[in-house]
Amino acid sequence: MKIIATLVAVSALAGCTIIPAADPPRGVSEPSYPQPTVGEAPLPPSDSTVRNDAPQGEAPLFYAALGQSVTVGGPRITPLAVLEDSRCPMNARCVWAGQVRLRVRQDSGRGGVLELTSGKPAHIADGTLELVDIRPDKMAGASNQGAIDPTRYRFGFRFTGGY
Repeated sequence: MKIIATLVAVSALAGCTIIPAADPPRGVSEPSYPQPTVGEAPLPPSDSTVRNDAPQGEAPLFYAALGQSVTVGGPRITPLAVLEDSRCPMNARCVWAGQVRLRVRQDSGRGGVLELTSGKPAHIADGTLELVDIRPDKMAGASNQGAIDPTRYRFGFRFTGGY
């Protein structure tokens, strides 16, 4: 019985090999790409519209930091506090992608404080507001246990409707 188990283990491991990268052909150099520093990825500016992130026909994203107001295609939104950031770190495999819950103040219209959850549109004014993008990404294995400094957060919002 031990012989059969050993044979099964050896045959299973035979398919697990590390293949080193091939050397480029002579006279051809590998392209050089800037290497990002872990946890220090560039953040989108908090006062601009990122139109190239939006597919054709979709409303653009508007970014804001905590405590900073931004007009999102009509409503004026101020992120107040991160209530939950359970996103899967970008360098990990997770069963669930996680989510971000954010307390925001709507400064225009009837105003008020509301909670947004990433990927779940909220009905406000005459349309829907969605928390679409959260930066920076979380990183597993970092010295800070994946926690993000609140001053580094940038939130990308999209408002659709308002016709």
